Amino acid sequence: MTFVQLIECRTSRLDEMNRLMDRWVEQTKGKRTATHSVVAKDRADSSHIVEIVEFPSYEEAMRNSGLPETDRIFQDMVALCDETPTFTDLDVVRDEQLNSATARRFFELAPGQGAAPPFNDVFIEGYHDHDPSNVQDVIGLDAFRREVEVWRGGFDFSFTIEDQIAQGDRVCTRWTWKGHHKGEFLGIPPTGKDVTMTGTTVHRCTPDGKIAEGWWQYDRLGLMQQLGALDPLEL
Repeated sequence: MTFVQLIECRTSRLDEMNRLMDRWVEQTKGKRTATHSVVAKDRADSSHIVEIVEFPSYEEAMRNSGLPETDRIFQDMVALCDETPTFTDLDVVRDEQLNSATARRFFELAPGQGAAPPFNDVFIEGYHDHDPSNVQDVIGLDAFRREVEVWRGGFDFSFTIEDQIAQGDRVCTRWTWKGHHKGEFLGIPPTGKDVTMTGTTVHRCTPDGKIAEGWWQYDRLGLMQQLGALDPLEL
């Protein structure tokens, strides 16, 4: 079970504390067991500092606390604080990755029949889509919905998410797409073929968890080959 330690203190020497944390990261390289750390400042009280440190488990947190470098840094941190820091130990019972959930929601909604769904809970109105197969980027939610409808008109399809990595405001999703060619697609008459391709999409999300921008990389050439749309000289 993931374990989180909440460290709260009051200090007017935040810059010195940041340099102290940099020193701890350098000194414990290859030894520390913390996987993620965030230092935040209270907007209503700039002297109130909160550090959130994540560990794979309580046992790993205790092992991290036992490092001599950690003990030395703690003593230096206390000297920078106006009062003794307080520690709260938390077992994580739910961890919702909101941006990842939004990206997954799109891959669930995109397949289907007929008109594309509104996507209002997934994308911002000014969504910007980068697809190397398009001559120009697609800008605007309505324009992107029309792109989705081109694929819906040509195929009965589905996405399988193979991997997903989120960092900051970016979510990278590696997917497999499978489709049945039922209708005209980019001038290609329906072939009745079952086709597949793989790809990766990077989404940039807004602070409220909606998708603002997307970058696509996928095997478009392989798809065209499966549909018999390529001249032998193009293979």
